[in-house]
Amino acid sequence: MATKEKEEVDAARRCFLRRATTTVGGIGLAAASIPFISYWMPSKDTEAMGAPVTVDISTLQPTQQLTISWRGQPIWIIYRTEDMLAGLPRLTDQLRDPNSDEDQQPIYAKNIHRSIKPNIFVAVGVCTHLGCIPNYRPDIAGISPDWLGGFYCPCHGSRYDLAGRVYKGVPAPLNLKIPRHMYVSDKEIVIGKDQEGEEE
Repeated sequence: MATKEKEEVDAARRCFLRRATTTVGGIGLAAASIPFISYWMPSKDTEAMGAPVTVDISTLQPTQQLTISWRGQPIWIIYRTEDMLAGLPRLTDQLRDPNSDEDQQPIYAKNIHRSIKPNIFVAVGVCTHLGCIPNYRPDIAGISPDWLGGFYCPCHGSRYDLAGRVYKGVPAPLNLKIPRHMYVSDKEIVIGKDQEGEEE
């Protein structure tokens, strides 16, 4: 009788040890696999580089510029006043592409103010000549006699109006690029995606 009980105890121990060893081995295999699996997954920084971003514009004041980074590029968000907008039609004859015929903006931004809402301007802050970063110059004097405020690239002298439209006779060939964007509320803009679900 004692032998039978001993055999049952030994069998139970063997079963327990087999299960414990299998469990520990499985956990070890899973832990060892994590570095290999994570090696093939994109980093959070890489995902963020291309993913649409939401920007809070609730504190943006008239004439102010907000700059964020998206896909390694500066994105400008500027609150234009009525006076700033009033100057846009007066520059038509001085601009290379006043009607935005070149494909530098989504269809919903192909208008005189090149934006969804006239007072909020969203653009990629990179000069279309050699990729320099122009300066935001809302002041209406100091650049040239016809200057009504806009963006000035000190590297090679390219000039853009307050809608990012390039002047004639400067090195930059195209208007500033307008990224896909949309409003999710009066206080938030998504950069990189629009209402149609299209992404950059």
